[in-house]
Amino acid sequence: MSTVENELGVGMVGYAFMGAAHSQAWRTAPRFFDLALAPRMRAVAGRDEAAVRAAAGKLGWDEAVVGWRELLKRDDIGLIDVCTPGDTHAEIAVAALEAGKHVLCEKPLANSVAEAETMVAAAEAAAERGVHAMVGFTYRRVPAIALARQLVEQGRIGQVRHVRAQYLQDWIADPQAPMSWRLDKQKAGSGALGDIGAHVVDLAQYVTGELLTGVSGLLETFVHERPEAAASGSLSGVADTSRMGKVTVDDAAIFLGRMSGGGLATFEATRFAWGRKNAIRLEINGSKGSLAFDFEDMNLLHFFDAADDAATAGFRRIVVTEPEHPYGGAWWPPGHGLGYEHAFTHQVVDLVGDLAAGRQPTPSFRDGLVVQRVLDAVERSADGGGGWVSLV
Repeated sequence: MSTVENELGVGMVGYAFMGAAHSQAWRTAPRFFDLALAPRMRAVAGRDEAAVRAAAGKLGWDEAVVGWRELLKRDDIGLIDVCTPGDTHAEIAVAALEAGKHVLCEKPLANSVAEAETMVAAAEAAAERGVHAMVGFTYRRVPAIALARQLVEQGRIGQVRHVRAQYLQDWIADPQAPMSWRLDKQKAGSGALGDIGAHVVDLAQYVTGELLTGVSGLLETFVHERPEAAASGSLSGVADTSRMGKVTVDDAAIFLGRMSGGGLATFEATRFAWGRKNAIRLEINGSKGSLAFDFEDMNLLHFFDAADDAATAGFRRIVVTEPEHPYGGAWWPPGHGLGYEHAFTHQVVDLVGDLAAGRQPTPSFRDGLVVQRVLDAVERSADGGGGWVSLV
């Protein structure tokens, strides 16, 4: 799948926010980690020739091409990295898999359960030929989250009784913030629910090792019209108040759930929480202790052990930067914190390692489908006034 032994030629589709994050990961991973395959950033694809050429130069790609199908024709590209809006994921990923290319696809996997099921079928057929696919739930690779997963697996908090998961942002809390493709249901599939709610659904299931068995939810759109964007390339952009666009997705989502181990769960996803820039909050209470995490202080994990002496018991503040911690040894001395971009680098490291070993990378497209079914169930519950929707 590449013209050079032990090289993994990469072609990326899309070059905006996620494209930039993925690009730095492909650039950085082989410089800090010993990888069995050497990623080579062969080409980035887009629709606007001038823009994609500028992006290739800025982000470090060997060349730019117009039209993603051009990437599938090339023998020097073995993996397609999909960083486009959700309405294009299924078409690109399925075509790439059928062309014999590994696939990394941004979350949520698709805009509907039906599309996600098509992608899973293509991925599982490709896996029989040694071609693999992974969905990019990148926050799994935050060291503190990975450590939380380990502690739960080790039984340190016992049986899971409560999960509280929030993803809070404020980037469209201002009614004059301009329209974005993320506010268009046809392109994005859903709003806060799919864009950021998908992350906390995945994290809740990943850290606990359990699945949601049912949900009851409500969705709300607070601002139904927004000025069209006069400039592109960022989440905020510049508004053109002379033209208005219709918001067709939810601004906020709240829902209850039950975990497969019997515990209760609450979820909140909103882009209307003034002052919260990227607050991913996860607290898990078990029969033996608790874990708490907030991405706005992402190098910390808080752990409470109920077996501690009551006179001195309290949440333990763990700075997750030691060489013994997940991914920690490859970076800086202890206490020198990591940032948002490092999780994307860890994602590349894990993906390349799995591909080199011939293993199925995780989270798989089937894992992405599990999350998609939860999002669909929340939407169906909200459409029905918040009634219970079973997932089993």
